[in-house]
Amino acid sequence: MSTAKQDVELLLNKLPDDCSVEDIQYHLYVLDKVRRGLEDARVNGTLSQEEVESRLSKWLTE
Repeated sequence: MSTAKQDVELLLNKLPDDCSVEDIQYHLYVLDKVRRGLEDARVNGTLSQEEVESRLSKWLTE
């Protein structure tokens, strides 16, 4: 597993040289949200497709 610093270095190397500070902040925000989501899934588990469909059926109409 990579460290946060390594992830930032990889991100900066992938972004174009003319990107703005706001672009960098946005990509860091997304990276953080993905890392937190993966950690939450690891700790708390995930839902099956059937469970998701059951829960969302209350909100979605066909």
